[in-house]
Amino acid sequence: MTRAVVLLSGGIDSTTTLYLAKKKGYKCAALIFDYGQRHRKEVDRASRISRMSGTPYKIVKIKLPWNGSSLLDKKKRIPAHRKISSKKIPSTYVPARNTIFLSFALSFAEATGAKAVFIGANAVDFSGYPDCRPSYYRALRKLAREGMKEKDIRILTPLINLSKSDIIKLGKKLGAPLHLTWSCYSGGNKPCGVCDSCRIRQKGFSEE
Repeated sequence: MTRAVVLLSGGIDSTTTLYLAKKKGYKCAALIFDYGQRHRKEVDRASRISRMSGTPYKIVKIKLPWNGSSLLDKKKRIPAHRKISSKKIPSTYVPARNTIFLSFALSFAEATGAKAVFIGANAVDFSGYPDCRPSYYRALRKLAREGMKEKDIRILTPLINLSKSDIIKLGKKLGAPLHLTWSCYSGGNKPCGVCDSCRIRQKGFSEE
């Protein structure tokens, strides 16, 4: 059975990606990042989803002390009721986050003999983050081939061209526990309902 590393954030996209990878027959291991984000709900949900799916997981704790994002700096306000546009990058963008995460994932894959790295990146219903775009992944795949001993580790983005409603439909079809996922940037007792991530999630379920 082919091994795969799945980046798991505890959200709809990464959870659906995990279940899709397992459906495709991969033996998955999940990487969950505790990177100093505003709350631990993502980490807790991702850990729970990993256990429920029978997927071994590792929590990687890193610190980005320079902040640079409202997801890292609690003094900055999370944008609410913002007009979501793929052309204007919001303050919730974390500088080079996916590059950092994928570097860890590629290292983990190479060290453990995994042949694929799955990430639930999406460039349809999203906040315009540059590290979620197809062009970024094309460039990263080339970089990985140039800089690694193992040349055949694939970086897979199966959801990149799907709408949020289509991702939700796929997740339900795969039996993914979408009710356990967490999307809200604020991390209160209940989702705030007004941040970009909450609104994209609501839109997806309403159109599903």
